[in-house]
Amino acid sequence: MMPRARRFPFSLLALSLASAFAGSAAAQQAPSKGDGAVDLDTVIVTGTRAKGRTVAASLSPIDQLSVRDLEGTGSSELATALARLLPSLNFPRPSVTDATDSVRPAQLRGLSPDQTLVLVNGKRRHTTSILNSSGTQGRGSAPVDLNAIPLSAVERIEVLRDGAAAQYGSDAIAGVINIVLKRGAEGGGVEASYGKYKEGDGIQNKQSVNFGVPLSDRGWLRVSAEKREQNSTNRALPDYRNPLEPLYGQVSQRFGDPDSEQSSVFLNGQLTINDDVEAYVFGNYASRDTHAAGFYRPALDSRNIRAIYPNGYLPIEASNSLDQSLVAGLRGTTDGGWRWDVSVNHGTNRYRLNIENSLNTSLGAATPTRFFDGELENTQTLINADFAKEYVLGWLAGPLTVAWGAESRNEKYAISAGDPDSYFGTGAQVFSGFRPADAGTHKRDSKALYLNLEADITKKFSGSVALRGENYSDFGDATSAKLAGRYAVTPALAVRGTASNGFRAPSLVQQYYSTTTTSFISSVPYDVRTFAVSDPVARQLGAEKLKAEKSNNFSLGLLFQPSKVFTTSIDAYQIDVKDRIALSENLTGVAVRNFLAANGYPNTDGGRYFTNAIDTRTRGIDLVSTYRLDLASRGRVDLSLGYNYNTTDITHIAANPAILAQNGLAVQRVGRAEVGRITKGSPNDKLTLGADYAWNAWGLRGQLTRYGEFTAYHASNPALDQTFSASWVLDVAASYKLKQWTFTAGVDNLTDKYPDRLTAATTPNTVLPYSQSSPFGFNGRFTYVKAGYSW
Repeated sequence: MMPRARRFPFSLLALSLASAFAGSAAAQQAPSKGDGAVDLDTVIVTGTRAKGRTVAASLSPIDQLSVRDLEGTGSSELATALARLLPSLNFPRPSVTDATDSVRPAQLRGLSPDQTLVLVNGKRRHTTSILNSSGTQGRGSAPVDLNAIPLSAVERIEVLRDGAAAQYGSDAIAGVINIVLKRGAEGGGVEASYGKYKEGDGIQNKQSVNFGVPLSDRGWLRVSAEKREQNSTNRALPDYRNPLEPLYGQVSQRFGDPDSEQSSVFLNGQLTINDDVEAYVFGNYASRDTHAAGFYRPALDSRNIRAIYPNGYLPIEASNSLDQSLVAGLRGTTDGGWRWDVSVNHGTNRYRLNIENSLNTSLGAATPTRFFDGELENTQTLINADFAKEYVLGWLAGPLTVAWGAESRNEKYAISAGDPDSYFGTGAQVFSGFRPADAGTHKRDSKALYLNLEADITKKFSGSVALRGENYSDFGDATSAKLAGRYAVTPALAVRGTASNGFRAPSLVQQYYSTTTTSFISSVPYDVRTFAVSDPVARQLGAEKLKAEKSNNFSLGLLFQPSKVFTTSIDAYQIDVKDRIALSENLTGVAVRNFLAANGYPNTDGGRYFTNAIDTRTRGIDLVSTYRLDLASRGRVDLSLGYNYNTTDITHIAANPAILAQNGLAVQRVGRAEVGRITKGSPNDKLTLGADYAWNAWGLRGQLTRYGEFTAYHASNPALDQTFSASWVLDVAASYKLKQWTFTAGVDNLTDKYPDRLTAATTPNTVLPYSQSSPFGFNGRFTYVKAGYSW
């Protein structure tokens, strides 16, 4: 049954407005350049193609974060740093979730991770090749791997919290994250850090270098390199499930962060050709090796051979994620005043999976214990041509920016089969290898044209309109439009609003990914096959050709800056998504098992596939402000507060296709578990309170974050749902500058806060004590030190 829609708390909007005008210090936007409160006069490049558009004059809500802000969080991962700075971003850290342990997805405004577009230097970033197929937030998505980008390469990040499909194309339903790289030949730095958790595990080491070199007197090349190592953590409980087991009462499972090692390099360069033309290039190489634990196989389990593992075994997924990109282009200005930019953009992500410390029971005592499971690869290649020019028209208060352009994009997704031993019979335990029937290469291409108009129409009113049309070879046309406006009521107060429609094309991963793996449903293992939607067996289970998601976005906000030391913005939004793509429930039962056996899949307990079966409505509020307190000779304090309230409701669930009943299969494609993940699986609200104190060579930084409640739905019994209480997490750090050196010591989660434990009623017979959806993980207190030298 579809849950009843919740009313949006517009009383909260009124309360927030009142608090803003009362002068409360606020903001998720920490100081963008380390020199005080947010500079609203900073020029932005995201969400606009007009020259000189600033944060204050932006027609849409936008955040700007510097590398100082990101590094001040204490995290060595970009996604974790963003989650601590942005109340609208959710980044849980699930464990024992197959490939998701290696590439964890982040959510903006409570929507799917793949509904946020990621750009680097304004160019579309490629997505990963893996599918988040386990029961976690972001299930069914294949988003960009943010953690493949080293922090040392970042100059700033601009986050557009608004629908932008009309400006950038597919995926920009929740918003846009634009990562702007460091530039120039001057300056650089090296840094080393070390940290570990209170329990003594999870040791992290990071070394990075960033420097620039001149290319004669006409250009520069910026190099950023980083090496990051992370040891595993374990918060599993002793196993008391079977007293006959040889390891009874011992910790046999591993539940926490995986062992991980990543090396990455990012280049960014520019060369002046002549007075009107310059060439540019940027790209990256990142390789991450991850050793993630699967579910422990007890000694007496049918999935064990005691002659090989007399005490049972913990299978390990040993993966390598290789992430590469290269963007090259020319840009300049014509004699007629047109700014132009032509580029080629190529990016690829390859994921190779080996299974270690495992076996294949179908091979008996002759089974190997290490398997190659196969390889996934996702590639995109784009050619862009962008043009913009300002026209001075007497009836406008400012120039009219006319921007237009064209894009051609080619995408390819490939699955390569594993060794025969990995998929023979029952297959390798924890993750059966990709079979020859799964393997294949799938391609599509798309073409797009866009037009943007933007101008200061009067001295107080600015407006813009964007139109974009696209044609995809696999599903047809998509057209998007956006209107945005800003009105300055007074020099200190402005109103802004947007209305747009958008789309997200079904990814090739969602259309063609297929494999068989072990899923645990109510603590019971099931071998479940993920079918490509075009598979004839999937069609008999109710699968249909995927359509593009369609969205309607509306936002209304206020920007208030009574002085240069105090700024506040508040934006309310509504996002409706029709034909939202989701991975169906695990369709299981005796009838399904018999059906699959009769159609060539013996020993398979269930199936699942992607479907456009749901519509959703997301409503929320973002409150963002900063306040600077000048203490004269005693330094200054930058205070901040940020708040996001967000709800998602399912407004429609499509009825089962008739073919399910015809085949005698009484299953539900979208059930309680998926409904819970979408509507209640992430916190409804998040509050951040920050203080940054600077005095001479000393710096002190603290952030208190409140993560709101979230709920895990039981698959069939509402009485077994569990709601996890709100949690306060405190991060603190102190730094000291000695000439060109900076030394930092910090503690994340100072109070050693853990989420609520899973109850025995909701999750019986488990050794996993915490929810996979915890927005701040479940590792406890983390202490670290850093030393950096800059020039």
